[in-house]
Amino acid sequence: MKLTGVELRRISLPLVSPFRTSFGTETTREALLVRAVSTEAEGWGECVAMAAPLYSSEYVDAAADVLRRFFVPALAAVERLDAAAVAPALAKFHGHRMAKAALETAVLDAELRAEGRPLARELGAVHDRVPCGVSVGIMDSIGELLDAVGGYLDEGYLRIKLKIQPGWDVEPVAAVRERFGDVLLQVDANTAYTVADARHLARLDPFDLLLIEQPLDEEDVLGHAELARLIKTPVCLDESITSARSAAAAISLGACSIVNVKPGRVGGYLEARRIHDVCVAHGIPVWCGGMLETGLGRAANVALAALPGFTLPGDTSASSRYYQTDITAPFTLDVGHLAVPSAPGIGVDPLPDELDAVTTGTEWLAL
Repeated sequence: MKLTGVELRRISLPLVSPFRTSFGTETTREALLVRAVSTEAEGWGECVAMAAPLYSSEYVDAAADVLRRFFVPALAAVERLDAAAVAPALAKFHGHRMAKAALETAVLDAELRAEGRPLARELGAVHDRVPCGVSVGIMDSIGELLDAVGGYLDEGYLRIKLKIQPGWDVEPVAAVRERFGDVLLQVDANTAYTVADARHLARLDPFDLLLIEQPLDEEDVLGHAELARLIKTPVCLDESITSARSAAAAISLGACSIVNVKPGRVGGYLEARRIHDVCVAHGIPVWCGGMLETGLGRAANVALAALPGFTLPGDTSASSRYYQTDITAPFTLDVGHLAVPSAPGIGVDPLPDELDAVTTGTEWLAL
């Protein structure tokens, strides 16, 4: 495949309601989209970096800069370009996995569209629909939380994930469990605790949670291994897992018994598939996390979540969970599931009018 150029497109999408985690509150999704144009087709990738370096060291402005100055020019030097060649071409550049993932996904989408192959089939999907969970942010009151959870359950979501932080953990979990009974329930700390909090986190054990996600700092893999020995709730790693190698190491150390796979966090869907394969080989269940993606990123995540090792409902929510109007045709729940796109590539296209309405800037990088 011969690339002729890459477009960087900035968009700003208001969320239907503020989304609060242990590291901050989002009201708008400031996103960077990457469009790779070849002589045969064009493809889209979505960079999941946030506007500020709060979830990770990456942020949107830095992603655009590194793509413009280093990554896209590096691809110009590749004689026979396909998606598998992107990671090796960018390997000399440290970090910036979210930017790498967006570019690789755009190339992969263009390649698959040109050849008429769906992403789900390319990755090895075995399902045509995937079960969906929903992530519920930190609220101002227990009553507000219960109303939100009740609404999501009424919509058909099969699993509830509660964001937690010190001061907002045992009480909201207890309230949700008491009100809604044996609903599938898990919590996500986004690195808000330390090993010294083990005794406190053990107070979550009686609530029969599916897992506690990333309770400690992303670099504290040994701390997670220690915590896993001190609490009964299964420990799931998110931010700590950046590659198949790091997943294998964490599993070997006993730092987790479940893994959240976010393609943007690990450098793309090809590395995400390798993490899936490592986890399956070790008997570790995986699920697909979310980063408030638009329909472009959501389509690719749903394709990934259809692989056989994804045995837990992911954060692959319907479009309406975050956006009044998406930039693609909306993903809608059907008895708690989303359909896996079957068209070539990621299987969806941006709607021109909706995309233009939220675009704040574009930049064309010719090759």
